[in-house]
Amino acid sequence: MMLRLITLMFGVVSGLAVAQFPEFSQQYLQRLSGAVDALEEVVADFDRSATAEGLSREEALQQMNGNAFVERRQTDMRATFARLERLSAEEARLRGAGALERLIAAPRIADSEIAEAAWAQYQPAVPATLEGLSFGAAGFALGAMALRVFLGLLLLPFRRRNHA
Repeated sequence: MMLRLITLMFGVVSGLAVAQFPEFSQQYLQRLSGAVDALEEVVADFDRSATAEGLSREEALQQMNGNAFVERRQTDMRATFARLERLSAEEARLRGAGALERLIAAPRIADSEIAEAAWAQYQPAVPATLEGLSFGAAGFALGAMALRVFLGLLLLPFRRRNHA
């Protein structure tokens, strides 16, 4: 009886923990979208300045030399363009993905800074969406089964053997 109660409690805790993923991934996506929007503004501003001078983006970057500060800004802008490209691709990939696809993609998160910021602000809650409930049910089942197997293996040496 005690083993069943422990398994049930572990299953509930596992279910609640796993059920948090859909909401966390949604918050990550919202922060990612905000970062993409901000980077797009910076890039658009740079491109407008280049166009006003009759230059392409690459030509404007090439002209950013002559002193250490301006060369550093050139390096920073190149990094900004690359980051925008990377985050835009990540946003497009996650926008079209369901919760299970986002779970599978989680280890390949493109920006750990954004993920850390989302985690720092994240507040767990009991899920009320179908995705959250599905993840919760799966977490409950997997957690309960994992504990049951673990305890079964742990207690194996103490079981009575039936000798015929």
